[in-house]
Amino acid sequence: MSRPPRLLGASLTLVALLAGSACAGSDDEAAAAGGDTGWSFTDDLGTTVALNAQPERVAGLNDVVSSLWNHGIEPVATFGQTSAADDVQFEGRDLSGVEIVGESYGAIDLEALAAADPDVIVTSVYPVDSEGTPDETQPLYGFESVEQQEQVAQIAPVVVIAWRGSAAEVIERTAELAAALGADMEGAAVSAARQDYEDASAALTEAASSGVTVLPVAGYPDEGLYMAKAPDDPSLHLYADLGVQFVDPGGDGYFWQTASWEAVPQYSSDVLLYSLRGAMTPEEMSAQPTYRLLPAVQAGQVHPWEYVGMDHVAQARYMERLAGWLGEAEKVA
Repeated sequence: MSRPPRLLGASLTLVALLAGSACAGSDDEAAAAGGDTGWSFTDDLGTTVALNAQPERVAGLNDVVSSLWNHGIEPVATFGQTSAADDVQFEGRDLSGVEIVGESYGAIDLEALAAADPDVIVTSVYPVDSEGTPDETQPLYGFESVEQQEQVAQIAPVVVIAWRGSAAEVIERTAELAAALGADMEGAAVSAARQDYEDASAALTEAASSGVTVLPVAGYPDEGLYMAKAPDDPSLHLYADLGVQFVDPGGDGYFWQTASWEAVPQYSSDVLLYSLRGAMTPEEMSAQPTYRLLPAVQAGQVHPWEYVGMDHVAQARYMERLAGWLGEAEKVA
């Protein structure tokens, strides 16, 4: 899958802003070393970020800051594969106070990010294998290069949440970060969100008991169909644990198995979930004759596969929708 071209570099204004941020970081480290109580958080790469006070201004990847916002931590700036204004994770949010500094993968306006003056910047990392191993020689998720990542880290310390294993664990890890950033984890809103999550989990288990099969895909005109392996995606892993029967597309690779458009009919399912992130729409895939042969397509059992945040609110919302689709689906494969 394509990535945007490399950024040409920071402007002179950004250089000045970065220099100021770097000095502030040094002051924070000195304060922490000087014995003040301060603030610290050890992220999923084992890096401890230490500041002389709890961060108040948080920026970062849409996927992570949307979940922090669901815990009450409003971001000052966001970036991601799409604009926050177009991201389903921010549906219903007032973005007037949020600086959108990136609207496509890796294309981050570093000057605007620095001007937002974040105390910390949050992002995620995906492992490179089913064992959950990160490749620390590669950039974190959302960054186009290690060079860009280093520039971002000069603006503010970067905190990383690993998206690995089941979403159930990632949700709790994200909640730990939210708590460290000052979220009220004992309030009524959090209790209600947890209950909604439990209710949605039960509804999904009930809907999945019919035994209908599900295949999440991302289609590309020249590359064919990418089929997700449920154990490697945290959300799909969670849904499988709750009883959803995902088609195993086979193959030795991590996360995806690919098939040419000619080979697509070999991978049938009762329900098809299509990616909303940069992939073909069902209408676009319908231009491929083999796509129209899939049983789920012929039965009209094709639904969006949303990139869901790692928090109880986001997961409950999508699980409710998925439960509804599965409950109405018929066995056709």
